[in-house]
Amino acid sequence: MVRKPVVSTISNGGYLQGNANGKLSAMGSQEPPRQEKVVLKKKITLLRGISIIIGTIIGAGIFISPKGVLQNTGSVGMSLVIWTACGVLSLFGALSYAELGTSIKKSGGHYTYILEVFGPLPAFVRVWVELLIIRPAATAVISLAFGRYILEPFFIHCEIPELAVKLITAVGITIVMVLNSMSVSWSARIQIFLTFCKLTAILIIIVPGVMQLIKGQTQYFKDAFIGRDASIMRLPLAFYYGMYAYAGWFYLNFVTEEVENPEKTIPLAICISMAIVTIGYVLTNVAYFTTISAEELLVSKAVAVTFSERLLGNFSLAVPIFVALSCFGSMNGGVFAVSRLFYVASREGHLPEILSMIHVRKHTPLPAVIVLHPLTMIMLFSGDLYSLLNFLSFARWLFIGLAVAGLIYLRYKCPDMHRPFKVPLFIPALFSFTCLFMVALSLYSDPFSTGIGFVITLTGVPAYYLFIIWDKKPKWFRRMSGFSVTDAFTSM
Repeated sequence: MVRKPVVSTISNGGYLQGNANGKLSAMGSQEPPRQEKVVLKKKITLLRGISIIIGTIIGAGIFISPKGVLQNTGSVGMSLVIWTACGVLSLFGALSYAELGTSIKKSGGHYTYILEVFGPLPAFVRVWVELLIIRPAATAVISLAFGRYILEPFFIHCEIPELAVKLITAVGITIVMVLNSMSVSWSARIQIFLTFCKLTAILIIIVPGVMQLIKGQTQYFKDAFIGRDASIMRLPLAFYYGMYAYAGWFYLNFVTEEVENPEKTIPLAICISMAIVTIGYVLTNVAYFTTISAEELLVSKAVAVTFSERLLGNFSLAVPIFVALSCFGSMNGGVFAVSRLFYVASREGHLPEILSMIHVRKHTPLPAVIVLHPLTMIMLFSGDLYSLLNFLSFARWLFIGLAVAGLIYLRYKCPDMHRPFKVPLFIPALFSFTCLFMVALSLYSDPFSTGIGFVITLTGVPAYYLFIIWDKKPKWFRRMSGFSVTDAFTSM
């Protein structure tokens, strides 16, 4: 049993339940007023769509630690091949999502497509893991990078206190949550500004790198494919690092219902964004190797800082600020997009009903944004976040691979479906096969981390039967779990 979607609103800081037509009774009125249904407004233009994708993809990874790919490939040449291949593969996935997003015009991204194709159980498992683990942990990780690099200029000659990093990080997370709760327009405008900051930061690295190439600084590219031997079994890990750096191309599909003219905007935004990011990432890595050897890159804690200190002199102090702004942009874009996933999942009856409520004046999914705050704070002050993300990397790519495989299924099941944007079938086939193959290979190459992630993901199955299927829940259980918010309000 899945609860029927309802229209919910928040007024003057309180929660009100809409009727079937989306109208609310006026106090002291004999007749209900003719009020428009409260929905999320279409405020995502092409520029804002591009800023969401680029601004979420480019985080801290390309500036701080591209060594994950190099470490698992063994040579400079092979690492550049992986960076390029991951960019092309991400483009294939993004183009597949462009078709899905223009055919199924609902927000929610992976969750919505899995729900439409494979049914409620796998869709619930996807949103369960995203809500409890993946999104809070991912937000905490990128926020910690923000906190560390915003403090970097103030602690040049000494170690930054860990408590100071976490406190500044907590402030940054709170600002992002408040911003996304208050205004869609301002959140989008700030995202555009931060996207330009990210691209400026990349150009600060690429331009000196190109100048180094012109001067003939190519010594680190000699015998580019000769280096430390790397087993083919480590390639899935290189793939995960590369694809993690490109992760974010799917976030525009989380807000499809808010995109102006989605049939044109989504494909255009995806193609422009992925071209910019792929070229930028590859050229940034090339720039690093004009100045830093493979061995030095592997021991560097922050590659962009090491690079800038060697080539930019005093201007290198600006690099940590740009990295911090880049991280803030990823935090903002991620929260903006994923809150819509929780909003849609609640609307479908898979999360507490309160998360599908919209503020009647601000038109933001306020509860879906706020729920992330305590969960992220718990992750921030808990244990090893990076291990947690490694455990669940396979889950993310498993479900993305399944969503794209669903596109192929829909081609045969619904051949007459309206498809304003259609990709050649080999693109989703290659992307889904690669994702599922790498997930399967990771079970062999890193069985411990993948196994733990698999077990955590499977906890969504009993949760589905407990919260969704079980009809005869005691009233106290329904109220506690939030799956009967309507009862709670009608009894007040």
